[in-house]
Amino acid sequence: MAASGARNYDLVVIGSGPGGYTAAIRASQLGMKAAIVEQAELGGVCLNWGCIPTKALLRSAELFEVMQRAAEYGLSAGQAGYDWKRVIQRSRQVADRMNKGVAFLMKKNGIDVIPRRGKLGEKAGDVIAGDEPLQARNVMIATGGRPRMIPGIAVDGERIITSREALVLSERPDRILIVGAGAIGVEFAYFFASFGTKVTLVEMLPRLLPIEDEEISKELERSFSRKGMAIRTSTKVSSLARDGDLVRAVLAGPKGEETIEADVALIAIGVQGNVEDAGLEAAKVHHEKGFIQVDGQMRTSTPGVVAIGDVVGPPLLAHVASAEGIVAVESLAGRNRGAIDYRKIPGCTYCHPQVASVGLTEAAAREQGHEIKIGRFPMRALGKAVAAGATEGFAKVVLDAKYGEILGVHMIGAEVTEVIAEASLALSGEATASTILSTVHAHPTMAESILEATANALGESINI
Repeated sequence: MAASGARNYDLVVIGSGPGGYTAAIRASQLGMKAAIVEQAELGGVCLNWGCIPTKALLRSAELFEVMQRAAEYGLSAGQAGYDWKRVIQRSRQVADRMNKGVAFLMKKNGIDVIPRRGKLGEKAGDVIAGDEPLQARNVMIATGGRPRMIPGIAVDGERIITSREALVLSERPDRILIVGAGAIGVEFAYFFASFGTKVTLVEMLPRLLPIEDEEISKELERSFSRKGMAIRTSTKVSSLARDGDLVRAVLAGPKGEETIEADVALIAIGVQGNVEDAGLEAAKVHHEKGFIQVDGQMRTSTPGVVAIGDVVGPPLLAHVASAEGIVAVESLAGRNRGAIDYRKIPGCTYCHPQVASVGLTEAAAREQGHEIKIGRFPMRALGKAVAAGATEGFAKVVLDAKYGEILGVHMIGAEVTEVIAEASLALSGEATASTILSTVHAHPTMAESILEATANALGESINI
């Protein structure tokens, strides 16, 4: 029975990130009366403080680098310069525009937006939005995640910061220490280095982007080193503290201890789910190590409660959250479209050169017992890359040797985050190498690198 005075819905979504708002829209399309409870900005962290504004910053960095190379293209426009405050301002304007777009979509689809903090109530279907009771046939938890902290290191938001503060620094730091070389860490490393900041990038594991194929990681490290970054892999932060107007860190690496001073330290070691104060215990929703446990249809341990996105754990990607939202809603509507195959989820990192991948790395394929063939194609041999003056990187394909099935595609280079969609479609459709080779690719394009790498794996290379 609904709580007295409670508004009634078919679905209440707690959180409005890419997964939450996508799920609410799909629910509306399927005839459900839906509401979103959101305590902050519509669009969540991704749209307001993550994916979108960082890409705006990276675009500014990319263009600034190209401007400094204008002479290579036969162009002259005077000395390249930048307005740091304007760079930051544009990023915020982009985020604001996207936020307004989500608000429009909510109105268009008849979705109620309740601007309060939401949590589960004790009884089935009860949701508390601030102090307002809501009643729903189904509830979706899409509360997202937040930066994971290093125990014993205090983030003050000024000298020791997270990605959120890094997006709005009022001044460019002369020196920055970035702890963590996953996607967030390397994107900010590229951004700051492009504008002249001296970057020290520290990673506890043996290489940058540890989840990527090892060859890709090594190529990125070479590129970053050429840009003047100091790379410290297999290195732990023993201590990090603010000292007046700077920070001082003691690093423990293969060569012993090293003391680093910087103007700012950015902590980028990962994300943890927002499971606190969400009513999970009262509603008996099971969670472990900061993430809610779900099945293939995103159902939690409590009937009528589903969960999606960063709060359910890796892969911590916006497009995964959106896909999970649709799976969950369609399951609630009786349209079971099957569980997501997380082995076929593409990952993208938007530093320069960009990194993109889908499927198994070479090491993972071998560990799983596959007999494999490997193909590579360097961007320096690709007509479009040469014409664009963007010859860093290569494409790599991992094939099953017996059947020619595409097991993984790994890329580093210009615009590979766009090109990876071809590989994702190939894996989704269980395509083979012959499918790629029989597909005529437009010339000249960056996508030809996948065709050429596939041909290389089969000993049929034309252009190398």
